[in-house]
Amino acid sequence: QVQLVESGGGLVQAGGSLRLSCAASGRTFSMYGMGWFRQAPGKEREFVAAISRSGGKTYYSDSVKGRFTISRDNAKNLVSLQMNSLQPEDTGVYYCTATHIGYKYWGQGTQVTVSS
Repeated sequence: QVQLVESGGGLVQAGGSLRLSCAASGRTFSMYGMGWFRQAPGKEREFVAAISRSGGKTYYSDSVKGRFTISRDNAKNLVSLQMNSLQPEDTGVYYCTATHIGYKYWGQGTQVTVSS
């Protein structure tokens, strides 16, 4: 089992940047594929980005490709999401996920608000 705690959310103006972090508990962090999802008000939760266990492969939704970068540090049990060129449509609660053998763990989420 793994516990996930997100941080780094906040209020930023359009065009600005934020860096989200997700700290994971446990000694088996490198066994988990990690990812980020988000949920905007009144909308369904959607995939944002993911990274393989070794960090060698990354995946992005079309809406954030080229603006967001996911990374991980297996020595520190940490996964990050660097978000640049933020737009109001990026507003939402961002959730960190950890996936292993088809089971996905979720963090509590961190709010990101982008003002126009």
